[in-house]
Amino acid sequence: MPAAATGIVIFAHGSGSGRMSPRNNEVAAGLREAGLATLLLDLLTPAEEKDRRNVFDIGLLASRLTESADWTRNQPELSSMPIGYFGASTGAAAALVAAAEGQNVAAVVSRGGRPDLAGEALHAVSAPTLLIVGGADRPVIPLNHSAFEQLSCEKDLVIVPGATHLFEEPGTLEQVMQHAKRWFSRFLTSPRQNAPDDLVFADRREAGRRLVPLLIKFKDQKPVVLALPRGGAPVAFEVAQALNAPLDVVLVRKIGAPGHEELGLGAVVDGAHAQVVLNDEIVRAVQPGNAYLKAETSRQLAEIERRRHLYRGDEPPLDIAGRTAIVVDDGIATGGTVKAVLKALAKAKPSRLILAVPVAPSDSLAELRSEADEIICLTTPDPFYAVGMHYREFGQTSDQEVIELLHRSKSSGHVHARR
Repeated sequence: MPAAATGIVIFAHGSGSGRMSPRNNEVAAGLREAGLATLLLDLLTPAEEKDRRNVFDIGLLASRLTESADWTRNQPELSSMPIGYFGASTGAAAALVAAAEGQNVAAVVSRGGRPDLAGEALHAVSAPTLLIVGGADRPVIPLNHSAFEQLSCEKDLVIVPGATHLFEEPGTLEQVMQHAKRWFSRFLTSPRQNAPDDLVFADRREAGRRLVPLLIKFKDQKPVVLALPRGGAPVAFEVAQALNAPLDVVLVRKIGAPGHEELGLGAVVDGAHAQVVLNDEIVRAVQPGNAYLKAETSRQLAEIERRRHLYRGDEPPLDIAGRTAIVVDDGIATGGTVKAVLKALAKAKPSRLILAVPVAPSDSLAELRSEADEIICLTTPDPFYAVGMHYREFGQTSDQEVIELLHRSKSSGHVHARR
């Protein structure tokens, strides 16, 4: 840890390498010169390393990264520092999964990584992400391009000319170091260190309580409160309790293009009457055909039905027609998912459609202005880093917690209008 360090970078090694990796140690030395602390550790025990399958156990590697981040936050000299992940090979996928689950990671850099192995977690990453790939690493380049398209956070993809997978060519690892220093130096300055307390929330429940004074004016309109699961549920629960309003979740699934699922043709949004929102421009360009759209929509509706049953059992969604509907999430980064939700809910003809979030960048809110009757947001930081950077506690919300909050809301005696 250099003097006056502004952040800490935790290294996620891949392909069975560990804290002694010469390439990662060279990059770490460069990051320390830029005023960043570094943490290199073995993600696998000696016994685990003997089983080659563990190198590709992304969930296991990600859990070790999460544990190391938790340890960092419990060290007095490190607790206020924003955390970045630097992942190589399979470690890049682990870094992205850990960032998606923890959400309070400030930035991610991948070197010669396999971000595609992060799967669905790519859609949940809010931390600014830089993918660095060697220009001669031909099998990995398309995998990074595909992962890049699935990321909705602030992102960049850099190809280092002439570099192979391990960046062993003269000067190529130096370029990796410079790109990593640029990315981490930009994003690893903590808003928590300089922001007043009213711009940082203790947790999601507190964020919900702080939204209440701005939403209490809707109480007499007998609104319904709709949470975007999973992170939006604890925020929305506090709002629903204060407004004596029924609480429900609104589920959304992307409709991917044929052979390129990461390219969104539109989305299916749950409700009393499920709505399909298509991106007409992309549909015209791809021309997937009505049969494909119908089949893919049916497939995503089936997944929504499965998740709906998980959260609600056999109860149908709330009917919002003619009522004030308040859509709540724990924060907004790019706003793409929220935009699809608002467009779909508008088709259900609520009397008013309100979006309420604790934190979001102002440019994302500007993109959503035409989709809601009113948008309420407590803070719009500039620069905006990640939603989780504005919470002191921002762990992953579990399915079980969502189920319990919905049950508690129902048990509190609110009248649910369902169809």
